[in-house]
Formats: sequence, C-alpha cells, structure tokens
Amino acid sequence: MRLALVITALTLFATAAAQSPHNHQHSFGDAEKWAHVFDDPERDAWQKPHAVIDALALKPDAVVADLGAGTGYFAARLANMLPKATVYAVDLEPDMVKYLGERAKREGLANLKPVQAAVGDARLPAKVDLVLLVDVYHHIEARERYFRALAASLRPGARVAVIDFRLDSPEGPPKAARIAPEQVKAELSRAGYALADEHAFLPRQYFLVFKPR
Repeated sequence: MRLALVITALTLFATAAAQSPHNHQHSFGDAEKWAHVFDDPERDAWQKPHAVIDALALKPDAVVADLGAGTGYFAARLANMLPKATVYAVDLEPDMVKYLGERAKREGLANLKPVQAAVGDARLPAKVDLVLLVDVYHHIEARERYFRALAASLRPGARVAVIDFRLDSPEGPPKAARIAPEQVKAELSRAGYALADEHAFLPRQYFLVFKPR
C-alpha cells in the first residue's frame, strides 16, 4: 500500500513536472515535501538506480548532467558512486535548485553542482560526457530543437540517456502524455543522434542511450 501511494504521488508530480526542462511554468515551493516522495527507498525496487548507473559505465572522472534532477535522486547517487566525477544537477524550479545545494552540503558531496536551468535551456556551465533524463523527456517541448542545441554542450564521445515510462506501465503519467520509445528514437534521429544502446532491465521504463552522429 505504501509503495502504491508513493507511485501515485510520483505520477501526480510527473504530470506537472517541476523537475523537467520543459516549456511550461509551474510553482513547486516545497522541495522538502517532494523529497519524501522522490527519495523514498521503496522507489529503488523498480527504478534500480545503481543498476542504471552501472549500465552507463561512466569513467571515474566523468562530467555528468542530470536534467530535471528534482531533489537529487539520481544526482546524489552519481556523486556518491563517482567521487571524482562532476555532477551537474539541473532543474528549472528554483526551490529544487536550492534544495540540491543544501543536500550537497549536508551529504558532503562537493562534486554535486546545482544548476538553475531556464525554459528551453539547460544552461550547463561546461561540456559533459553524459546527459541523463529520467522521466523528463516527455515534458520537453520542441524536443528536436532542444536536443540540437544541447549537442553544443556535449564532449566528443558524449552520450544522452533517456529513461521514461513505457506505454504499458501501470504507473506513470497519463497515457496520453507518454511517448513511445520508437518516437524518442525518431525524434532524436532527426535532432542528429544515433541509438548507441538499449537496456531492458527496468520493469516500468525504457532505457535508451544515444550519441551525436
């Protein structure tokens, strides 16, 4: 029952998506409240964050951008598992960015760097080796234009990883708002990316990895 409530809260939040680099304005002024939802340990059973990070096979000193980082569910784990890496935790909502900075200090994660995004612009302060988008892709508008522009922030050999809810997942955003993995592949192909890898171990989400062509 508790897990069902957590999933329900995640679904409601995903619908509005304060943590995504989309082109809608929403106000989420209580990051502490959402931290209890996003960082609930029961999420780990289906999100499998450590398996995701392992699958990405990042170099120890990689530079990573977690777009739509929210309260830092993935960003904090990346910073912990890769202490020599630089992790940019990017969010559009100022309260989330503030929370990320506080979390980095509280958990001693000097390599976790909060970044205030703008609408349609991640505002990455440096070029990165990986861009990670978890449950964020379907919130981005003008996606082909967005990812064409994002390519300027990628290092040679960099990758873009997209994780989002499958159409048949019992949880997630409304089905009308979901995007099939085939559509993601087609859109990113038109934006100048090629599929480099596809993982199937997540029970509710697809996991696609792209490289610029």
